[in-house]
Amino acid sequence: MTALLEMRAITKEFPGVKALDRVTLEVKAGEIHAICGENGAGKSTLMKVLSGVYPAGSYDGEIHFEGALAEFRDISDSEDRGIIIIHQELALVPQLSIAENIFLGNETATAGVIDWHETNHRTEALLKKVGLRESPGTLVDHIGVGKQQLVEIAKALSKNVKLLILDEPTAALQENDSRKLLDLMLELKAQGVTCIIITHKLGEVRYVADTVTVIRDGMSVSTKDAKVGLSENDIVRDMVGRDMSDRYPERTRRAGEMLMEIADWNVWHPEHRDRQVIHDISMNVRAGEVVGIAGLMGSGRTELAMSVFGKSYGRRISGTAKLHGQPVDVSTVARAIAAGLAYVTEDRKSLGLVLDETIRFNTTLADLGSVSKHGVLDFRAETLVAEKYRAALRTRTPSVFQKVGNLSGGNQQKVVLAKWLHTAPEVLILDEPTRGIDVGAKYEIYTIINDLSAQGKGVIMISSEMPELLGMCDRIYVMNEGSFVGELPAADASQERIMSLIVSE
Repeated sequence: MTALLEMRAITKEFPGVKALDRVTLEVKAGEIHAICGENGAGKSTLMKVLSGVYPAGSYDGEIHFEGALAEFRDISDSEDRGIIIIHQELALVPQLSIAENIFLGNETATAGVIDWHETNHRTEALLKKVGLRESPGTLVDHIGVGKQQLVEIAKALSKNVKLLILDEPTAALQENDSRKLLDLMLELKAQGVTCIIITHKLGEVRYVADTVTVIRDGMSVSTKDAKVGLSENDIVRDMVGRDMSDRYPERTRRAGEMLMEIADWNVWHPEHRDRQVIHDISMNVRAGEVVGIAGLMGSGRTELAMSVFGKSYGRRISGTAKLHGQPVDVSTVARAIAAGLAYVTEDRKSLGLVLDETIRFNTTLADLGSVSKHGVLDFRAETLVAEKYRAALRTRTPSVFQKVGNLSGGNQQKVVLAKWLHTAPEVLILDEPTRGIDVGAKYEIYTIINDLSAQGKGVIMISSEMPELLGMCDRIYVMNEGSFVGELPAADASQERIMSLIVSE
């Protein structure tokens, strides 16, 4: 196969940071090329250079596309050449229809008047191509995230795509939707579409990729044939610069006294008055214990966690919560924090952080009283707290005055953890704590969890990755349709047993 794309010695610098250092990438026509690397390695920056977000002249090096030098001035320039990027945060307008979204900015019109018949006809053909049966007039807000990803791909196909770039396309998808998306990539490859996929899920790399390029610390360190004896450990070694045959740090499992108990917990949907989402849940966590909650997306795991943490989800909530055997008031977020609870949300960008603010601002946000005197913030004290957690959690950043929105996903997650660790919680609820972060950053998060359990804290861990629960937890509750359907000690748990409990209900 000939090279469709060549990026030669790409160097991109920001004030005080060299994000890319002479990166080289060659993508052959008709292949699926995976780009792997830790958060902050430079993958997204490289794709922004390629797509014109960072225009020619703002970086050093050359891009050659279809054998000719390419100097893209903006995204529309690269799209005109057939390079389409689908970002992890989907760029669809929820209140518009599928057809309107697909042709937004690229309308089929005559003399300024949109031809809706032709638009819907073309939409139907594109939806058929990506395996969607929805009507062109369906609002995007009325379909799930998995189908929205397919709409994004249909939108790319409407622009005569030659090179399709997918940035973490399955990060928010269930396993079934992920497999459908990967199978669609293979179908597009068969139709002659070249793809670049950025992903942290190494199983996906092995499933679809022909070639793998690893970027580490802004440099391309390896490019290998994915079909010839390449193992996940080989990729991980290149990503983190060391062998990580054991993905989960060792921990001495030693559960202590009963720390937290939830009994007869019931929650009703906040909008649908006749829909109960949590049914008679009872659970507990001991000091020094990591307790997992497994279940499929939509099983009620997040709803349970949020309802316990200050009743921040649901209505008509009933049941009892105890800490150290004594009833506690968790009726508001402030009271839940005061009682000793903390909750790391699964949506760090929208609910966990203020992205336009600094690390310092975010670190103390849940406990401003500790850095205030007579109601006035002590900025020096606030800075010292942020510096303390930056060092303790090894957050990669030039300073605590860096805006959180500029950090990688793994480092953003560390800031969320710092925010809640600063409240000195007794029980920390972690909702998808490693979603969207690389294996190296995951290991660091796991180490933090182990340190907390060693200090006698209780940890409740919600995760869609069963190997993660099996590798980290002492016990696992299995949840389905708002109820617990089983409880397994770590020694007896397996992916098969967890799934059998889910499907047997």
